[in-house]
This record gives sequence, structure tokens and C-alpha cells, in this order.
Amino acid sequence: MASSGEELVKYITEKVVVYIEDPRSVKERRAAAKQPWLQKWFGMLPLSWSIWWNKWKLRGKK
Repeated sequence: MASSGEELVKYITEKVVVYIEDPRSVKERRAAAKQPWLQKWFGMLPLSWSIWWNKWKLRGKK
């Protein structure tokens, strides 16, 4: 059991070191590539809903 704990600590340490040593530009690209959480969890439904809602609001102003 102790060896698996040591392996886990070693794995986490390696991931943290790689993340810290990455240049800022790589971190910014990684953050920019992420999807908005609504789209990630619910797909295109929130986008289509917002488009419909904006069209509906504009129709009421005319």
C-alpha cells in the first residue's frame, strides 16, 4: 500500500512541476481553449436559447 501512495505523490509532484515550468504563453493558450461551462455541461442548448431570447426581445421593441 505504501508504494502506491509513493507513486501517487510522485505523479502529482511531476504534474505540478511540469505545470509550473510551462511558459506563460502555453498557460494562456490552454486557458483560451477551454469551452464556457454552460456549453461544456449542456451543449448547444444555452446558445440556442440565448439567440432565441434576444430575437424575442428585439421583436417586442418594434
